[in-house]
Amino acid sequence: MSETPFRNRAHQEKPERPLRGGKSHYLALWNNEDPYGDIWLTDKQPEEHNFSDTKIISLSHLEMTWTNRRNFPALLVRILHKSKLRYYGKPDKKMIEPYQTFLEVADSSGTVSVIMWNALCPEWYKSLRVGLVLLLQDYSVKKSYPFRIQPVPVDPQIKLISTMEICLNLRDPPTNIIIIPEKQVKPEWRLPKLNHRFTTRSELDDMPGNCICDVIGLLVFVGRVQRSKKKENREDFWSYRWIHIADGTSEQPFIVELFSTSQPEIFENIYPMAYFVCTQLKVVRNDNQVPKLLYLTTTNESGVFITGHRGQPYTYDAKVKNFIQWIRTKSDSGEQKNMVIGGYYPYPPVPETFSKYSSSIKVESLLTAISEVRKEIEDLQYREQKRIAIQGIITAIKYIPHSSATESASASETLRNANRPSTSQAARVEIQERNGKRHQDDEPVNSQTTSTNLSLSNKIRILQGPHANLVAVPQPGASVQTKGIKPGMPSIFNRRANISASLQGKARKTISDRWESQLWREKKFGLIDHLHYSRVYPESIPRKFMFEHRKFLSEQYNSQPAKYVPPEGRPPKLDDFKSARSLGHFEVTILGLNHEIAIDVAFLPMYCPEDIRTSQIDTLLTSMNYSCAYPQDTTGNDRLPGPRAVAGDIIKAATELDRVHIVGILDICNLGNNKVEVYLHKIYSPENTS
Repeated sequence: MSETPFRNRAHQEKPERPLRGGKSHYLALWNNEDPYGDIWLTDKQPEEHNFSDTKIISLSHLEMTWTNRRNFPALLVRILHKSKLRYYGKPDKKMIEPYQTFLEVADSSGTVSVIMWNALCPEWYKSLRVGLVLLLQDYSVKKSYPFRIQPVPVDPQIKLISTMEICLNLRDPPTNIIIIPEKQVKPEWRLPKLNHRFTTRSELDDMPGNCICDVIGLLVFVGRVQRSKKKENREDFWSYRWIHIADGTSEQPFIVELFSTSQPEIFENIYPMAYFVCTQLKVVRNDNQVPKLLYLTTTNESGVFITGHRGQPYTYDAKVKNFIQWIRTKSDSGEQKNMVIGGYYPYPPVPETFSKYSSSIKVESLLTAISEVRKEIEDLQYREQKRIAIQGIITAIKYIPHSSATESASASETLRNANRPSTSQAARVEIQERNGKRHQDDEPVNSQTTSTNLSLSNKIRILQGPHANLVAVPQPGASVQTKGIKPGMPSIFNRRANISASLQGKARKTISDRWESQLWREKKFGLIDHLHYSRVYPESIPRKFMFEHRKFLSEQYNSQPAKYVPPEGRPPKLDDFKSARSLGHFEVTILGLNHEIAIDVAFLPMYCPEDIRTSQIDTLLTSMNYSCAYPQDTTGNDRLPGPRAVAGDIIKAATELDRVHIVGILDICNLGNNKVEVYLHKIYSPENTS
């Protein structure tokens, strides 16, 4: 195996190498974009340079003359953008370190793309940052790749040079890179300054899609790490997580889809209550769907900062100073109770009609047969989450309170029961129904709890809420206003009934925790297959964040580390931390249209009784059109209804789906260790499938 010279000089000894194979590097465990291992150096420092004997050429002059040159003078440029790593290794190729990264650099005459190849990436990638001034010598120039889109220039007055690219290699020729200290940078060089595009949350509502912006704020929600395949038939994955950022200018947070930016030391260690900066975010919005879609997503040039803000160029920005002033007015102890970490997060929401959904996704097969769901699940890799659509009939729904949701059957029991129908349980229920048994509000929920055939006359009123698009983790502090149902909604959702008595819980005597349709009673014993995927595991429950346990909580919602680190002391259990969702979840049974296969899936509504301003109940029916039923404002001695009372209203509403053919949008998740979850994300009924 050939050696890379700089490694031995830098480490004073032979660095780590894979035990087998012809490679000199380790891949990151969960994606190919993160640098991993001791070959990635971080100690490149600025060094003063004597420019008296250095000939420098401007980028614009180089553009005009590079095709006629053999030797190129030095370039003196500032880094404006830095991309994440790209790994392009193939099993049949013998490239030692097949890495690539892009730098967008500029001088006073223009901005151009610089490509750093192969072994230079481990040597230089982690030491280069946006804003540094570089002296580049012994580079090569080639015609630019026609299909690559350069990022938007920092300064629109600077010429964008797109006809050529600068190539940096360890060999052919051996590039010489020098970081120039900022104190040596002369004004007459007229190197461009960094111009950030900080956007406040209040300004985001008016920004068009695909705009690029930077944000700074307080992390109030940090979701668990998930993975998605880059291409359907490949084993390369993106790592990403959803986060919420508050900046004090709006009651709504930034919702950010944060992909790994080749900064694993930050991506894997973010937690609520941290001051967070993310640059080069793209606005994603769709005002033509319900709810309106608006969030930010990282780009190839995005960078994240969570510590060491002092001295960064952006600290002089006026909006950054305003945020810092707002933070000084906040109380850490008061804010901590509103912070949330981890859990299943079903975002982005799908459109209100199936036709809009089908036009918004890019898959070969739009619908997945229920008989094929098991294969889809088996094909999932660790931490992969995927969204599919199935057809069927909702035939049963069962409420499972939170205390049972995370502490019920063990994983081994779930695995033993995953592939066979629970006919014995169904038989017990059938016998008890024939005996006319009913359980009361104060009785525990167990496998022998019976169902009540509810009257359709007692329906829940469906109210349209402006913040219903904030799914999964409601953020305390956001105001909620209820409105009447908008015209044009499906007729089955527009039937109104008085629910004040049920919401206040005063006149309620009994509450049903389960409903089964007559069709299910007729078909459940003759099924060919019954898939059980309604289990909700502890790591899928969003937890209230506790700063003193930040290390433990961050580890629980990350991918597993590449190296084992023994725990310090006796770590707590995840179930010891209070849930940020108090309602529990529902087990929904969907029967295939051929009445031969059924699947149990989980449905997680939203409910937060601690703060009435944010109390939201995303019922089974309202999940179809993304409206929400809100508890009435309470005054005096009035109190919010308990979770079981709310569950009763949801189950009542579900009876309207008896024998209705629906399209269900499912989120399937592989949590590892044979733990698989399937969530009901959205229902399209015949009224809204067109």
